[in-house]
Amino acid sequence: MQAIPGTALSRLHRERLQRAGFLKEVIRGWYIPRRPEEADGDTTPWYASVREFVAGYSNQRFGNRWHLNPEQSLLLRCGERSVPKQLQVWATQGTNQTLPLLHECSLFIYRAPGLLPSSPVQDCGGLRLVELPQALVAASPTFFLKSPMAAQVALASMPDASDISRILLTGSHSSVAGRIAGAFRAAGRGALADEILGAMRAAGHVVTEANPFEKPLPALIPGGRAESPHVRRLQLMWAAMREHAIEAFPARKGTPTDIDALLKDVEARYVTDAYHSLSIEGYRVTAELIEKVRDGAWNPDGNAADQATRDAMAARGYFEAHNVVKDDLVRTVKGENPGTVFRHGLSRWYQALFSPSVQAGILKPEDLAGYRNDRVFIRGALHVPLSKEAVRECMPLLFELLEAEPEPQARAILGHFVFVYIHPYMDGNGRIARFLMNLMLVSAGYVWTVIPVERRADYMDALEQASSFGNIGPFASFVRDLAKAQSKGPLPRPR
Repeated sequence: MQAIPGTALSRLHRERLQRAGFLKEVIRGWYIPRRPEEADGDTTPWYASVREFVAGYSNQRFGNRWHLNPEQSLLLRCGERSVPKQLQVWATQGTNQTLPLLHECSLFIYRAPGLLPSSPVQDCGGLRLVELPQALVAASPTFFLKSPMAAQVALASMPDASDISRILLTGSHSSVAGRIAGAFRAAGRGALADEILGAMRAAGHVVTEANPFEKPLPALIPGGRAESPHVRRLQLMWAAMREHAIEAFPARKGTPTDIDALLKDVEARYVTDAYHSLSIEGYRVTAELIEKVRDGAWNPDGNAADQATRDAMAARGYFEAHNVVKDDLVRTVKGENPGTVFRHGLSRWYQALFSPSVQAGILKPEDLAGYRNDRVFIRGALHVPLSKEAVRECMPLLFELLEAEPEPQARAILGHFVFVYIHPYMDGNGRIARFLMNLMLVSAGYVWTVIPVERRADYMDALEQASSFGNIGPFASFVRDLAKAQSKGPLPRPR
């Protein structure tokens, strides 16, 4: 979102644009474009674009003589997608002032005596970020305590110790060298730790190695493109969260043996499941419409109302996709790896979900092509989904993680969470994530679990806790409680 200085517009044009709702003031004399229909309290456009605004504002004020502070640079370079409430800019012409922004965000501009090597990163809205080696050396000890995942991603991203050792030797950073060496060793890269210690001691420095992390670090799980910080971050998230997901659920039930009884139970829950899953996404459907579509009474050729109804298309797509998921469920019950089934089934689920809308002319045929080719945002969330490039790096890793994960509770909870965290499609992510969750639950003997639309706020809050704060516990407990309650019988038929 472009930062527009007031001086770029005449007073007359500025006032007309503001009155018409096309311009909004962020900082005195600085504006952003907006849509007139956008509600004043809607945080989504701001959270989606705060990075672009800060980058544009800083570029226009300071040229290239600025960058984010080292610790925020590390977080963003290491795949953090949540928007911090305060961004901290270092600038040689800074004022040491805090500038209030929209929605309780702020910008602190620190007057830095000197700047570190940095570069603009387009995946982060064009913000200038300190280069990784310099940011690691400049980070305070508390960074390793408060952000161990980002620190581990940064350490794993360094190909060797040469750049860091050069910085440490130039600045005579003995205590920092001990901390960095200890961090590398804790992250499983002992050879680099030894290299740093050897270089410093050879230059006559007394260095005491110290592990800056409070707890042991999880091991990086193999898979994906190793050079991607987004891949490393997802590997660590899975490793850190899986035990919490497993502990939240009762012991695994075991693979069902009566496939006919299993499918009968899934079908008994279909109308309720479709109603709630579609309603969560904002579609206005009824049990009658869902049954009409399921039973073949929906007639888009002979009934103009059916053909024109977006909600009916969504209901038809859900029915088609549900049938494909049931076929894949049978495959997992018969012994196929659930992760591999999902890998090969995902495109079919997605195509089934949206083919009725394409055939009715609501969507374009190219919308069935696959992963998104643009940015998406989640309403009201601090977390901004991955870039289109990162989607293509991370989806192969999700398949690998699901294939390697032995516990169905972890596959269900983390599979759902990571899928919506990546957000690979422009639409349909929530419905597919819930299908994925139930594929993993039901194939292991748990019940097909419906998330009621009445609990949408709790559902979204739990996912936000995992996305923005790394806390999977609320989501695991949320799904567990629903599964336990619904194991006694399906939810009531919606009225």
